Amino acid sequence: MTKKPFSYQEAVQEIEEIIIKLENEEIELDMLSENVKKASELILKCKGSLKNCEVEIEKIIKTIQTDKS
Repeated sequence: MTKKPFSYQEAVQEIEEIIIKLENEEIELDMLSENVKKASELILKCKGSLKNCEVEIEKIIKTIQTDKS
């Protein structure tokens, strides 16, 4: 079984779906903690992805600034 690569957009969409279900009280109590845990894991992955993107952009900007000198 191959693991599907992480998709930021899909993760955000899944987080939004969980939030909507929570707001509408559509999640059964038995599944509440599981859904909150899943949302928490997705949020952490998204934060990591954003941080990685920020680092890469900073590297690119430094390269551009260095090349101009």
